[in-house]
Amino acid sequence: MGSDPLYVGKLHSDVDKGDGSIKYILSGEGASSIFIIDENTGDIHATKRLDREEQAYYTLRAQALDRLTNKPVEPESEFVIKIQDINDNEPKFLDGPYTAGVPEMSPVGVIKTALPNMDREAKDQYLLVIQAKDMVGQNGGLSGTTSVTVTLTDVNDNPPRFPRRSYQYNVPESLPVASVVARIKAADADIGANAEMEYKIVDGDGLGIFKISVDKDTQEGIITIQKDLDFEAKTSYTLRIEAANKDADPRFLSLGPFSDTTTVKIIVEDVDEPPVFSSPLYPMEVSEATQVGNIIGTVAAHDPDSSNSPVRYSIDRNTDLERYFNIDANSGVITTAKSLDRETNAVHNITVLAMESQNPSQVGRGYVAITILDINDNAPEFAMDYETTVCENAQPGQVIQKISAVDKDEPSNGHQFYFSLTTDATNNHNFSLKDNKDNTASILTRRNGFRRQEQSVYYLPIFIVDSGSPSLSSTNTLTIRVCDCDADGIAQTCNAEAYVLPAGLSTGALIAILACVLTLLVLILLIVTMRRRKKEPLIFDEERDIRENIVRYDDEGGGEEDTEAFDMAALRNLNVIRDTKTRRDVTPEIQFLSRPTFKSIPDNVIFREFIWERLKEADVDPCAPPYDSLQTYAFEGNGSVAESLSSLDSISSNSDQNYDYLSDWGPRFKRLADMYGTGQESLYS
Repeated sequence: MGSDPLYVGKLHSDVDKGDGSIKYILSGEGASSIFIIDENTGDIHATKRLDREEQAYYTLRAQALDRLTNKPVEPESEFVIKIQDINDNEPKFLDGPYTAGVPEMSPVGVIKTALPNMDREAKDQYLLVIQAKDMVGQNGGLSGTTSVTVTLTDVNDNPPRFPRRSYQYNVPESLPVASVVARIKAADADIGANAEMEYKIVDGDGLGIFKISVDKDTQEGIITIQKDLDFEAKTSYTLRIEAANKDADPRFLSLGPFSDTTTVKIIVEDVDEPPVFSSPLYPMEVSEATQVGNIIGTVAAHDPDSSNSPVRYSIDRNTDLERYFNIDANSGVITTAKSLDRETNAVHNITVLAMESQNPSQVGRGYVAITILDINDNAPEFAMDYETTVCENAQPGQVIQKISAVDKDEPSNGHQFYFSLTTDATNNHNFSLKDNKDNTASILTRRNGFRRQEQSVYYLPIFIVDSGSPSLSSTNTLTIRVCDCDADGIAQTCNAEAYVLPAGLSTGALIAILACVLTLLVLILLIVTMRRRKKEPLIFDEERDIRENIVRYDDEGGGEEDTEAFDMAALRNLNVIRDTKTRRDVTPEIQFLSRPTFKSIPDNVIFREFIWERLKEADVDPCAPPYDSLQTYAFEGNGSVAESLSSLDSISSNSDQNYDYLSDWGPRFKRLADMYGTGQESLYS
């Protein structure tokens, strides 16, 4: 237990004479780390604290060696060191701290309670400290502690109780069915399943109007409406509601009834309601032959409020888009506004609106189903478009077609049709008709020897009469084609023209001819298109040409110092060769390679030549029609090689420039001629 080595035992060899010639060595578990041996005396000591609970035995091997030769003088011997136990571990609770549950109101038993009738609602948890001692509690023993939390579990020992003896709620009479009117809750000190409630209406005058159910999450009683409320009929209801535990514990029934009751009064509030129709649906019938303006039926609605406001009627035109019907706004009488046709629409479902005169926002809706009664106003006709054929080798009396008829009308006793040939066709020698008395008829041949070359198509008029009152009839024409048939009477070809086609012209030849014709048409179309393109005028749409527009900018240039606005080099050096300037508005097809040089000549000649040069360019360029273009050259300041180009300055300085030649250039230059030609002195005087 201390810090000094503990003597364990001693090893000694019979060969050892005590002269120091023998040394002892130790090996095995814990040798050198826990156990050491004095090599001269053989004494064994433990250098560390030993714990029996970790390791109870150590197996070691000892040997005596000759100190000079280091050879064993005896065989190696093995011995075991056993660790003796001492009370150095206190008792421990393996699974602490502990929790336990004891039902409240439990009787005294193996687990004893210090207090009788322990109530969970008063205190639901207790903390206990448990101590354990070893050595049977004798002195010198060790001890350990743990905590035990004892929780009182709930039992159903508390009845439900309403906080109030009565409740009152106000609800509007317009509240829809199944809406929640109120929520009430009885208090129960118990928890979980012991606090589950059941509510029921045990008395009152609203047993059939209201019902109560339980909210399983909150244990509240939810009162809802089962029928519509009507303030004018009844203004209030009284309900007596009972709340009880769902599962009562028989052990605690002696504490009192586990239920409670309360009174709920429901006040119905008056609401301005829309008019109500006397019937949710008005079925009506009218003949499709009825005249416009005839009465079909009447609807009635009233204001359910005590004010009993007058009601005005109208038809929702979204349900009567064609405006077949009208309604009298005051009486509710429905009349026809258009002629009716059962075959177009057999039933009209319209919505009638009834609104209060004093409050037009209150609108009630009634529904009217108007059934159109049928009259016999449609003549019968063929049931389908028949494709009738007769073989060239047909025999007399052979049935070649069976026909039937349809009628858009629907008589109550069903259809009965009668078939016959018209008067003109009765005496024909080709075909006859047999009425089968079952709304069908058969077409028969009267002769044989039909030939397509003589007549390929026959038209047979058939007269059909229905059984209506009055009966209607129609004449339908049956088209019969003469065909070449096989032995089974199946038509092979009915084309009379095909019979006389030239034998030498095959299908391949016809296709080749058509291909040639199409090729010629394509070539002609291409030639016409190319010619039209060549004849298109070169002059562009003047309205779309931006050069015809005059744009005025209220700013001044920088004069001679402004080198970015205009290139003045050409004006300063008049002797340079002027390269051809490409037009920016068109793409020229002819490029001018060189220009003649201009020598120093008088100013007016220079400008005249300059303008003539531009005019010639436009005349010889086929892609550049001569548009009017106004170019302004101005010079301000002194020392310019070109001197001033201002027209105003030239007039004031008695310049000898003469622009009368502009009048010879035609109407396009008339404005320039007026500005710079004869008479300019009067313009600026």
